[in-house]
Formats: sequence, structure tokens, C-alpha cells
Amino acid sequence: MTDENHVTARPNPAAVSSSLSGTAHDVVQARDVHGGIHFHHAGSPPQVPRQLPGEARGFIGREEELQRLHALAAQDSDTGTVVVIAGTAGAGKTALALRLAHRLRDRYPDGQLFVNLHGYDTGPPLAPQRALGRFLRALGVASQALPMELEERAELYRSLLAGRRILVVLDNAATVGQIRALLPGEPDCLVLVTSRSRLSGLAARDGAQRLTLGLLSEPQALALVEANTAAYRQGDDQGQVAELARLCAYLPLALRIAAERAAARPWMPLHTLIEDLRDESALWDALSTEDGEEADAVRAVFAWSYRVLPPAAARVFRRLGLHPGPHFAVPAAAAVADQQPDGVSGLLDLLVGAHLLEQTGQQRYQFHDLLRAYAADQARREESTDERRAALARLAAWYLHSVVAAVGVADTFNPPELGPLPESVIAPMRFADYAAALGWHRAEQANLLAVVRAAAEAGLDQLAWQLPAALHGLHVARNPLDDWTQLATLGLEAARRLGDRRAQAVLHESLGIAWTAAGRLEQAASQHRAAFALRDELADRPGMAASGHHLGLVQLKSRQLDEALVSFEQTLDFARRPGNDAWRAPALCCLAYVHVEAGDLEPAVDLVEQSLAALEHQSAPAYLQVDPLLLLARVDRESSRYDRAAGHLDRAAAIVDQLDHTALGHAVLLERAELARANGRHEQALELYWQYQNAERSAGDPAHQAVAYDGTGLSLRALGRLPEAIEFHLAAAVLNRHPPSPWQLAATLSHLAEAFEQTADDGRADAARAEAYSLLEPFTDARTAAMREHLRSLEQRTAT
Repeated sequence: MTDENHVTARPNPAAVSSSLSGTAHDVVQARDVHGGIHFHHAGSPPQVPRQLPGEARGFIGREEELQRLHALAAQDSDTGTVVVIAGTAGAGKTALALRLAHRLRDRYPDGQLFVNLHGYDTGPPLAPQRALGRFLRALGVASQALPMELEERAELYRSLLAGRRILVVLDNAATVGQIRALLPGEPDCLVLVTSRSRLSGLAARDGAQRLTLGLLSEPQALALVEANTAAYRQGDDQGQVAELARLCAYLPLALRIAAERAAARPWMPLHTLIEDLRDESALWDALSTEDGEEADAVRAVFAWSYRVLPPAAARVFRRLGLHPGPHFAVPAAAAVADQQPDGVSGLLDLLVGAHLLEQTGQQRYQFHDLLRAYAADQARREESTDERRAALARLAAWYLHSVVAAVGVADTFNPPELGPLPESVIAPMRFADYAAALGWHRAEQANLLAVVRAAAEAGLDQLAWQLPAALHGLHVARNPLDDWTQLATLGLEAARRLGDRRAQAVLHESLGIAWTAAGRLEQAASQHRAAFALRDELADRPGMAASGHHLGLVQLKSRQLDEALVSFEQTLDFARRPGNDAWRAPALCCLAYVHVEAGDLEPAVDLVEQSLAALEHQSAPAYLQVDPLLLLARVDRESSRYDRAAGHLDRAAAIVDQLDHTALGHAVLLERAELARANGRHEQALELYWQYQNAERSAGDPAHQAVAYDGTGLSLRALGRLPEAIEFHLAAAVLNRHPPSPWQLAATLSHLAEAFEQTADDGRADAARAEAYSLLEPFTDARTAAMREHLRSLEQRTAT
């Protein structure tokens, strides 16, 4: 925290200078302690993403198209080059785009971004807001620092790509609306888009160039078949190979599947395979599909290959079409197929060999979107409604038990009550440590949202609320705010359909914590009040204590100190009742925080010591001692008892070192920086603030980064480096505006006013004081009063 003895504001209704304003995506800066300031965006330097998937194996032909694409990609544009590769399903658009991207990637040293927009999948397409979230995280923006709104994300994305050479591949786009927010707008960036649509709006408004990908030529189609069969078949009649290619409509996807079937049966005459395929094609013709000749040909090839699968493999294939996520691991496939993982692994390998499935990693698979649609259609035809619902229930139950196992390794305080869990016929995941659990959650994140949405649509409401509730412990650790809020909302709706008020309260609470993490404190408070009201109706005293505690945290963060005091005192009153000791230490510690924020230090010390004693009595997890120790260090720092403060920090650091707890380690580092600055060791403070800023890049909390920038500015000012100090205070001010932190912004503006005064920049000093004073108006505590008085003294000093 900043030392508020150095800040205060003055009453002045004058307009605030535009030089003090900013948006969430203005430049903020980090520094080199040995030199000048280096500017970055959004609190951390952009990373260099390398997201291109590998090229398709056995790519054949398309040299003319590649030359044309090279020419289009080389065209100059003030807003960046956009090239659309349009064509029918199965024509090889993605393979061609990746072929080109790999050839060009050295021209784009600042990175390559790739996203499958799932525009033609059986499930919902990927929304541009979520796609931007992926890109921003790949560029180094932490989940907690992501703006919630689409427009703000697009602004940040464009800011991060400013002046950089980036290649962006947007695969399977259905509409212009999916794409437009993902365009960098930079002259040195290239965007490759694949779509079944012509996307004419991109050409009209964004200057996109288009290549319409036709079918392979007959020689290219024959070459593809021969390349995939040469090691297994010789002497096939070229006319028959040409007939096979024609029946596949010269589409690469269909040709690969057909060639694989021919290669797998080297003893079978090619004309026999062709007759089978011709019969299948005639069947599809008789069905009079409306998607066109190419689509009918693809379906015919799929059916031709599917019908010769062993029954067990065919069952796995069609049931995998019921998996609602974009990819799946072996245990998830086993759950859907109602088989054990050992048995299903060989069948998955068989499907990969038949080109009916793609392997994307160790024990991880995905469908081509056409094959997914075909598999889902076969499931609808061959599986009863009850069987399809049971498959989804097995999948959701496996995910639920795996999530519970992941949260279990975290030793979470006050985990949500889930009630009885459905049995999982497949053994859930097991995790060696919390890092492994978080890694699994990262890999399964998109699937979890898809499974909960599918469960809700299928009427599996118990699972649809239990999964989001169980995921809360992982969401708190990783802050995937998009998924968190969507999942909790889906869970809340499911709990309402069930009329389960306890479940509703759990999901309201999860939403409240999510909105707190997003800086939307009014929404957070509303959710916690809703949870409290439900728990009050149920006479759920422990739940009421939890809701009151979380509401108090929102009030503390909003600096509604009187309200927070009441909330935490209510929690403490509950904790004093028999059987509720677990809440005693957190309530005491939070009450101490309120007193410290209000400037009332001595009562805070007594409360913190009681909190530590309660933790020792309860044999609580060691990490719960760190916050009270940090608070004691802060009190001693602000009371100029620097040696005692250092002792508390050493105790806290020893605990953190044993636990390898990243967030708490960052908090200790920041308090060490604040202590060094308060003790006048400004060079050491600069080094510690810089270490903290580097450490915080993975967490991305704007409020914490603002404290570091502001403290850096104060130490630079103490060392006589005024221009650099002003830059850091300005950076802190930007971060404190988005999300709004009025009190901390006022403190930073006060520091700016002092710095501007020292440089004789009276106009900007007046503007900073005016805004700071207006921001302090809602606050009535002792620290605020001291700040106001300090700013009045600054005004008087300037006037004289």
C-alpha cells in the first residue's frame, strides 16, 4: 500500500486536465532500475505467441493457389492485409491456410495467433469476446486483467499489436461478426480467414482479398490417393483410381478417408470398393439432400467408411458425436462410450487410422466439424433418447468427480456444499499437486462450459448446477472470468428450475466473487445480498456467515468501511457460537483490515493477534497465517517500527517458501518493497518493486500493479528523478481508473500534484489536486481526512 502521509487533496471545481485522464488500455510502464522507463501495455510486456498447429500430413497440390495467396498476402494495406480462403466443406481450406502460414511465419517475428472459431460445428460458434480472451492471454495479459466487454477487449488487442508484425489465422469463421473484432488493424499484420461463406462484408468494409478454393484437379486428386496407398497397394487401374476420386467429388477430406480404406484392404480389388461407394452414393442421391453434390459425396464417403467399422468402433464413433466440447481425452471418450479407458484407447486409434478422428496430443482427440456432425447424426439415428441422455450424464458425472478431485488438492477454505454426487462409472482424474490440477483445468476449460450447457439443455439440472459450483475453487485460482460468469449463471438457472435454494445461494456467491475479481463491485454486492437472503430464509447460519463475510470484502474493497465493519462483526458474532470456530480467524483478520484502512492501528494489532491465536488453536493450514502477518508488518511499518515489521515479513516468507504459494509470495514481496521505501532505502525499494512487477505479470491485478507503480514513483521522487517519477504516477493513475479505484486514484493524483509542483507545472498540479479532492468526497475515515488536509496545505504552499 502507498504511504498516505504523502498524499492529500484540495477542493477545486476546475476542470481536470486531459493529460491526467486515460483509458484501461493506455500505455502503462515498467522500469529498469539501472536506467530509464520502458513502456508496455496492460501492465505487462506482450509475449510472442506461437500458436500455429502443425501442417496436414501428405499435403498434395494447390501450388497455383499458394502462389496466388502469396501474392495477396504481399499486398500493402494501411490497416493490415486480410485474406479470406472460402470454399465448400471438406475442400482443405484449413490445410491450405496452415501450409501458407508455415511458409510465411518467419516474416512475422512478433508471433502467430490461431483460433478455431467453430463456425460450422454442431454446438455454438466461438464468440469474438472469447476468441479475444484467448488471444490476449497468449499475448501476456493475465485473466484477471482482461476487460469484460467486447469493445474494450478489441481496443486492448489492437493496442498490444500496435507496431508489431503478427500473423493471425481465423479458422472456420461463419460470419463477419465473428471476425471483425479480431482484426489487428496494423499495416504489418496478416490475417488469414477460412470460411464456407464468401464473407463479402469483409471485402466491402475491411478491404479483404478473397481466394475461392475449388475442388482438386483430377491429377491432384489421383496424386493424393496414390500418396496414401502407395505403401500398401500396387497395380491399381488408373481409370478405377479416377472413378474413386470422382465419387469423392475431388474433396481432400473424402479422398483421404477413401484412400485409407483402400490401403487397409490391399487384397480387395479396387473395383469392389468402388462399387460399395457407388451404392452408398446412390443412397445419398435418393435422399435428395439440399447441400449440393460435394456435401452428398462427403456424406457418402463417411457412411461408406463408417459401415465397415467393427461394431464397437462404430459405437464409439457415433457416441463421440454426443460430446459437446471441441476436443476430448481418453477418459471422457470412455465415459461417453460407456467403456473403460483401456478398452476405448485401441478403438480411438482405429478411428484415427481411418481418418475419422484426429489426434491432437497425448491421449487427446478431435473431430473435423463435418465428421462431428455426421457422428452426431448417426447417434440420433441409432441411439435412443434415453441412451443419448445417459451418455451425456456419464460424461458430466466424470467431469464433476474430476473437478472435485482437482479442487481437493488445494485445501480450499469453506468449499461449497454440493450434496450427493452421482456415481461416475469411469474413474475420475487424480492429481499429484495443485499445479497438475490447474493444468488439467486449463486443457478442459472449453469442454467444461460445453458440457454444462449441454446438461442444462438436456434437463440434467442437478449436474448443471453441481459442476459450476464445484469449479468455483479452480476459478478462484485461475480467474477465467468469461467462463466463470457463464458457468455460474447456467448453474444458477438450473438450480432455480429445481427450486433448490441452497444451490442458488452457492451460485449467487460464486458470481459475487467472480464480479469482485472483475472489479464490478456493485454487481458483486448484489449477488452476495441475494445469497444472504436465501440463506436467511433457510436459517442457514454458516451460509449467512459466508455471505456476510464476502459482502464485507466487497465493502472493504469499495472502501465502505463502516458497512464492512458491521458485516465482519456479524461474521465474528456467528463464529463465537459453538461449532463455528473456522470463521473466527478470518473474521478477526478482516476486522483488523478495516481498522488499518481507517487509520486506527492499535485495535488492529489486538485483532490480528487474536486471529493468529485462533489459527494456532484450530491447527489451520499454515498459509492462513500469512495475511495476518502481512497486516502486522504494515502496522509496524506505518508506526515506524521497521525492525519489527521485517520480523513479521520473515515469518510470512518462511511459510510461503515451504508452500510455494505464488500469490502470497507476491504479497510478501510487495510489502518488502513498501517497507524499504518507508525506511528510506529507495534504491532497494526500486529493485523490489521491479521484482514485484515482474512477478505480477502472471497475475495481472491492476490494483496491485498500481500500488507498485505509485510506490516506484515515490522512491524515484525521493532520489530526485522527477520526470521518471511522474511517468510512474501517471501509469498508476491509468490502472486505478479501470476498474475504478477512486480512493487509490486520489492518493496517486496527490502524489502527482506534489511532483508537478516540484517541477513548477502549476496547471497540472492544480488539475491533479482538483480531481483528487473530488474523488475523496464519499469517504469519511481518518485517513481520508488527513489526505484532504494535506492537499489543502499543498494548495496554500503553491499559492504562496
